[in-house]
Amino acid sequence: MASDQDLVIETVRDILGSHEPFVLTAERRWDEPLWTALAEAGLTGVGLPEEAGGSGGELADAVAIVRTLAAGAAAVPVAEQLLVAGPALLAAGLDLPAPEQPTTFAIGDAVTVHPVDNGDGPGRFTLSGTVTDVPWAGAASSVAVLVPAPAGMEGSLLALVDVSSLPATDAFNLAGEPRGTLVLDQAAAAGALLTVAQADAVRARYALARAVQLAAALEQVLAWTVQYAGERHQFGRPLGKFQAIQMELAEMAGEVTAVTALTDAAVQAQDRAENVVLAAAAAKVRAGAAVEVVARLAHQVHGAIGFTQEHKLHHLTRRLWSWRDEAGSELVWSRVLASGLLADGPEGFWPALTRVG
Repeated sequence: MASDQDLVIETVRDILGSHEPFVLTAERRWDEPLWTALAEAGLTGVGLPEEAGGSGGELADAVAIVRTLAAGAAAVPVAEQLLVAGPALLAAGLDLPAPEQPTTFAIGDAVTVHPVDNGDGPGRFTLSGTVTDVPWAGAASSVAVLVPAPAGMEGSLLALVDVSSLPATDAFNLAGEPRGTLVLDQAAAAGALLTVAQADAVRARYALARAVQLAAALEQVLAWTVQYAGERHQFGRPLGKFQAIQMELAEMAGEVTAVTALTDAAVQAQDRAENVVLAAAAAKVRAGAAVEVVARLAHQVHGAIGFTQEHKLHHLTRRLWSWRDEAGSELVWSRVLASGLLADGPEGFWPALTRVG
């Protein structure tokens, strides 16, 4: 008997089946019809409690949706909404926007904040400054943005800003996904002050969301490559029968297995609220490192056809190269991981390492 999660995945796949991946452009920033179909099915609120306006379900259900959409090169901000913005807003005691309205997440280190009231707990603030690299800028209606706390206050502020009427610059990642800039000019926002640890956890959520997408895309690229090696014949036999190709497929499989294991462990850590930052750091570092190997070998096995605009491979390899550098690079998260593992000195290193993996 199929589980509830299996049914969710099957529903997403059915919806994806009628929305083929397309090349994004400045005029075609996202797949709005796909988002509408997902929202009508209640899938843009999964993992968020019903009493808060979501569709209910567990974190694992939301992760399954994000993974399925990532493998299908879906051009919608579901990862940002279900895995980052939504949970972060709820944890901060802020109200969720309606789940059918796309909400994204960004980090605005250059934004200045002024409280409208006393600033204790959830309150009203005005935000001014430039927020760069905003995922789905120009498509999302709201942005949950992590910014420095107002002057004289410690920590960070998580604010929810309505950006539906704000213009966004035409900036995109390698896959064509919008990563534009938004200029805030005394923008009114609901917000909540976060401690340093809470802000770190939000950043870790962002990294984990990208790691989940990377893991799913890597798995799909491997599956396509194995299939192609079995179907494409050269010198009278399938490519997969050549030892050199078999070795490349095995190397790809090893990378994908490692990424999947660490990403699954990070999701479980997030669900238990234990070692969240270190687990997410490990998953993002390992996923990023695998991109170079898997994408390179996938294109090598596919040959020239894999580079053509008509072939499906580029829809995912361009996303792999893009997502690798987003939400913190391998260098950034390697430093976080190293600092965390060494925090308790030499005697605490091994116990910390085993808790992460």
